[in-house]
Amino acid sequence: MLDFDDRADAGRRLAERLEGLRGQDAVVLGLPRGGVPVAFEVARELRAPLDVIVVRKLGVPFQPELAMGAIGEGGVLIVNDEIIRHTGVGEADVVDAQRREQAELDVRVERFRRGRPRVEVSGRTAVIVDDGVATGATARAACEVARAQGARRVVLAVPVGSPDTIAALRRIADDVVCLMEPELFFAVGQWYREFGQTSDGEVVELLERAATPPASARHDADPAAPPDPGTPPDPAHPGGATNPGGSADPGRIANLGGGAHPAGATNPSEASGPAADDPPAVDEEVWIDGGFVELTGHLTVPARATGVVAFAHGSGSSRHSPRNRLVAAGLNRAGLGTLLFDLLTTGEELDRGNVFDIGMLAARLVAATGWLRDRPETAGARIGYFGASTGAAAALWAAAEPGADIAAVVSRGGRPDLAERRLGDVRAPTLLIVGGADRQVLGLNQLAQERMRCPTQLTVVPGATHLFEEPGALQAVTDHARDWFLTHLR
Repeated sequence: MLDFDDRADAGRRLAERLEGLRGQDAVVLGLPRGGVPVAFEVARELRAPLDVIVVRKLGVPFQPELAMGAIGEGGVLIVNDEIIRHTGVGEADVVDAQRREQAELDVRVERFRRGRPRVEVSGRTAVIVDDGVATGATARAACEVARAQGARRVVLAVPVGSPDTIAALRRIADDVVCLMEPELFFAVGQWYREFGQTSDGEVVELLERAATPPASARHDADPAAPPDPGTPPDPAHPGGATNPGGSADPGRIANLGGGAHPAGATNPSEASGPAADDPPAVDEEVWIDGGFVELTGHLTVPARATGVVAFAHGSGSSRHSPRNRLVAAGLNRAGLGTLLFDLLTTGEELDRGNVFDIGMLAARLVAATGWLRDRPETAGARIGYFGASTGAAAALWAAAEPGADIAAVVSRGGRPDLAERRLGDVRAPTLLIVGGADRQVLGLNQLAQERMRCPTQLTVVPGATHLFEEPGALQAVTDHARDWFLTHLR
């Protein structure tokens, strides 16, 4: 059984099986993000319009990985009455989930379509395409949403899928086309030789290319029209940009080994970090596969970044934490990329015990680290962790994982005692920052430093309490963290 070279190869091979749909008034709908490069090839071969189908699952409040329904564009609401009956979920819970997920859906629609109208599926054959299916939850929701939007026929087409999942989906779609159903199925990516992260920019570029008439058609209408741009975009260069940040390789972090110009430099032109007025190469909302859940985050990568720092928030804080955002902004100014993301879903936050499930939080951080290493913009970057409170325990736990290869860790007001049995396995140079007035936590960090075998430094910010709310305290944290990361992420 042969693997696929990449998503484009999978799309071309899938299109061969779908050739009978050519001329059948079909609309090809790619599931963003990974399904869109596959769908682009299918739409091109079928000579059919291409669009994305944006859906959001509605998770049961106390078990968010269990879908009680889904929403789609055009006000479509799908409710699984059986799940609602068995879980005892009330109407107010459904309304609250719908409101919350609608906001996320609207953001994604605007990000991918850039104001273009949705391609109408009513009365047509909707061909829903993804790069593969494992659990099939999103594919199922997409099929149901397309049907609710008036599709005459729903066809699900994927290059590879779990046999059990494909069997279940055949009861949902009118037809399912799957090229490979391997018995030993663990993950979609195992069947691709190249399975890097598909960026938002690539999705936008492919949709724009699909909406542009072929060169022959445009020249028939206007002989002066420019030629067709040719092949689809390189995933490593989303958006078709040729040099967005002034670096030699626009799709990746440039000069990873050179280091940023240190703070206080008097000659910015000689710095390897970004100039103060350089726009970031990446500054966007992102979605991370956390296993059974999808995690929302914000990725910022300066144009000539020297590494990237993933933030692990503590005590139930989110990516919107003003303290961590202030620190992240300071790191960005110093030429470091940052990923702020929610370790818990909205439903999981309702259970206070999840805040102290350090193993689970660490697993989410490990997943986000793998996601960063798969993205073209951050592939090859040295990665550091910045953890606060319980998030610091998760950062230390994750850094202790075999093969973690984390370049540096910074803990702000951390609870390293919650990762005590992993402390001796941490190899990354670790900076412990504690407020001088935060006596109990200071003691816990002093004990942790004694147990750690890696290069460790304990820095006390005089007079600061646990949240570093005193004037100048958080700026001191930012300065210490910046210097530590610049030293170890070069």
